[in-house]
Amino acid sequence: MTEERKRVAVEYCSYVDDATNALNLEISIPGVEKNAIDLRVKEDGFQLIASRDDFDYVTASAFCCPVNAESAKASYEDGTLKVSLDFKDPMEGAYKVSVV
Repeated sequence: MTEERKRVAVEYCSYVDDATNALNLEISIPGVEKNAIDLRVKEDGFQLIASRDDFDYVTASAFCCPVNAESAKASYEDGTLKVSLDFKDPMEGAYKVSVV
């Protein structure tokens, strides 16, 4: 029988950068190798699994407002994963109504 790995919640901070109209995340995952980070982003939230030898960091959360998932930029240094996502244009996909 395979032993189930321990899962540990991460500590993270999210904040809005009004100057760039972006949502930023700073996620603490010390001891993780960069290639062991599995970050998935959708317009309404994210999921993270980051594996170490002894356990997995895990979290999932919803965003305050829709983001453009394809704009995601991430960097990892000194145990902190930093992610920046542009907010979605609130009028993207809007239907133009003809006025008669």
